[in-house]
Amino acid sequence: MARFQGIIPPVPTIFNETGKFDRAGMSKLIDFLIDSGVHGLFFLGTGGEFSQMSKQERKDVAAFATEYVAGRVPVLIGTGGTNTREVIELSWHSEKIGADGVVVINPYYWPLSDENLFEHYSEVAKAIHIPILLYNFPTLTGQDLAPDFVLKLVENHSNIVGIKETVDAAGHIREMILKVKKKYPYFSVFAGYDDHLLNTLSLGGDGAISASANFAPQLTIGIYQAFQEKDFAKAIQLHQQLAYLPMLYKIDSPFVTVVKEAIRFMGLEISTHSLLPSRPLGEEEIQYINEILKQADLLS
Repeated sequence: MARFQGIIPPVPTIFNETGKFDRAGMSKLIDFLIDSGVHGLFFLGTGGEFSQMSKQERKDVAAFATEYVAGRVPVLIGTGGTNTREVIELSWHSEKIGADGVVVINPYYWPLSDENLFEHYSEVAKAIHIPILLYNFPTLTGQDLAPDFVLKLVENHSNIVGIKETVDAAGHIREMILKVKKKYPYFSVFAGYDDHLLNTLSLGGDGAISASANFAPQLTIGIYQAFQEKDFAKAIQLHQQLAYLPMLYKIDSPFVTVVKEAIRFMGLEISTHSLLPSRPLGEEEIQYINEILKQADLLS
């Protein structure tokens, strides 16, 4: 049985208007998501702005989030980066503070040989005891984690237990499930894009780690629950609502401020400030968020 499954939002990091970590706002968002019925929380992913933070800022957010969640749901911490030493240090820290697992994106900027990439993940896996989820986002890293490569990692390291597949290709997800999960059923395969949740479940995957779960958890959780109950008509109906939401991510790049604005539209008052080089959205962009949420029947 998969160790991690269901809907696990990649939680935005909340900052105040001066760019300082907003613990009160973060607490409010965490409570909202847990009360909504999510199956875990992933902090310091792409939408958590890890790439815009210092190492100490990442440690501070990880420690606060793990302590505040206090075991109510599993906590995953993003510890990926461009050099192995820092990834190990951040992963050690996550283990020390009591996180349930870490999520490690492959190093970006330099495309690595398969041998060097394998050694990178192997060094991290040998350094910690808690579970590791791989994070495949080739659009941003420039390098795909192919199913055969992932299988080799899983065969050599028992604490590599899943992957977030942020790929816009059902075939890639299918192959990951058939090559890796079929052989190691405990290995979790998550869709990273909202509109791949339903096909990931239908292929035998485990859920989604997708941004819309932060502001429309009723859709992703609803699809997951309907699928488990074999209410496929309801799952399809919710999937058709969800299909509008990826248009939000085209409004700005990075889209972190868009997600925060969408959370506010849904009634949760949080600061939408994001770290540079993100910027505040203009009135037309905010109006477009409103229109998309209406198209998805999330706003009247």
